[in-house]
Amino acid sequence: MGIFSGFGYPLAHLLLFLSFFLAESRDFLSDQHRGNNAYLTRDEHWFNQTLDHFSPTDHRKFRQRFYEFLDYYQVPKGPIFLKICGESACNGIVNDYISVLAKKFGAAIVSLEHRYYGKSSPFKQLTTNNLRFLSSKQALFDLAVFRQYYQEYLNAKYNISETENPWFVFGVSYSGALSAWFRLKFPHLTCGSLASSGVVLAIYNFKEFDQQVGDSAGAECKAVLQEITNLVDEKLQSDGKSVKKLFGAAKLQNDNDFLYLLADAAAIAFQYGNPDVLCSPLVDAKKNGSNLLEVYANYVRNYYLGKFGASLESYDQQHLKNITPGENSADRLWWFQVCTEVAYFQVAPKNGTVRSPNIDTRYHLDLCKNIFGEGVYPDVEMTNIYYGGTRIAGSKIVFTNGSQDPWRHASKQKSSEDLPSYLIKCHNCGHGSDLRGCPQSPLNIEGNAEKCTSPEAVQKVRQQIIQHIDLWLSQCQATV
Repeated sequence: MGIFSGFGYPLAHLLLFLSFFLAESRDFLSDQHRGNNAYLTRDEHWFNQTLDHFSPTDHRKFRQRFYEFLDYYQVPKGPIFLKICGESACNGIVNDYISVLAKKFGAAIVSLEHRYYGKSSPFKQLTTNNLRFLSSKQALFDLAVFRQYYQEYLNAKYNISETENPWFVFGVSYSGALSAWFRLKFPHLTCGSLASSGVVLAIYNFKEFDQQVGDSAGAECKAVLQEITNLVDEKLQSDGKSVKKLFGAAKLQNDNDFLYLLADAAAIAFQYGNPDVLCSPLVDAKKNGSNLLEVYANYVRNYYLGKFGASLESYDQQHLKNITPGENSADRLWWFQVCTEVAYFQVAPKNGTVRSPNIDTRYHLDLCKNIFGEGVYPDVEMTNIYYGGTRIAGSKIVFTNGSQDPWRHASKQKSSEDLPSYLIKCHNCGHGSDLRGCPQSPLNIEGNAEKCTSPEAVQKVRQQIIQHIDLWLSQCQATV
């Protein structure tokens, strides 16, 4: 359900992204897959954040975690790069391509953990009622308040009075959407934004996601995946326990949760720029007459649940009901945002589906009801009215997407002068490839484009990003 967002991995489930949805509905890249140079810093800082930005009478606060990296900062007037964390715990500032940009522009990098995620939880229990302050709207005001706080904090740190640095905002997946929305809602607080794989369009029935998985797979691999889906659907009817055991998923009681796991396992190969690890063995198995279920099960067990780091419990609705906050609560939190704001329901298309047709709208609505109770469902129309969807009326926002990424259909892909959009075209260009490189799992040093099947395609878009940042920062400084 995975959209991994911009914390340096993924977003998250669906996470956007996000698995993102990701999530980024589920974002599964774990610290164990990161190399020694994965983080610029993991030193925690804290400040007191307002719980409800929209209440004139509720003045409660909660502690929100943030990070700063000042090694490249040119005191006193260098830019400040705000790197938005998304739908997962934010354990530091990841060493991706933003660090290259920070060095080039002499920028400080700061990163704020999203409310409720990781250690920034306002409540001791994540009941549905307590989650009412978890929304993108509240998160945007968090960023605005933090931006003002940190500007004063930095001035005090260097004993400088009344300096107003130029700010630029970055995000990937769901946090990419937040980056775009922050520039839209608070244009006076940032000189511009990068929305890398920014999923700005809330979509109720996101059938385009599965369609892109099929397109990215190519005709041969898609046909094999469809055959496997049909075989699994048949096996579930006759001997469900054995087929779940084959895939290492015997704990999943709900058949459709199991089918979502298998759908995500396929999608993730294209989302994160590693299609050959999936398609090559499947196509070979078909040609050799091997057992397709066993070959795909091997991929799911050893790569998706193993090397890649996906969590089986993330697909268990009993786990999603857990109301205890902590490092593993991101699944429940992101589903709440999915079920109340953005949907991104990755449903099976009527024709040519790769995933099981049992993954439909009813499955998602039942999941929302089962986890959060009656009356919880996403009002995507209101979300798109509030932000504009792909008709977002902002300016100085760069949108970037990888050609293989299923999430790009929730992003703005049509370019304009004020809102340039770039599609990075290559065989393994996926979610956030401009900042993360390819492939993205197992994750070593992020941002490396050398393994992209067309490194020049990534570098070309990176040069465009640099030009926009340079221009917009200079325009911003000229008006201060």
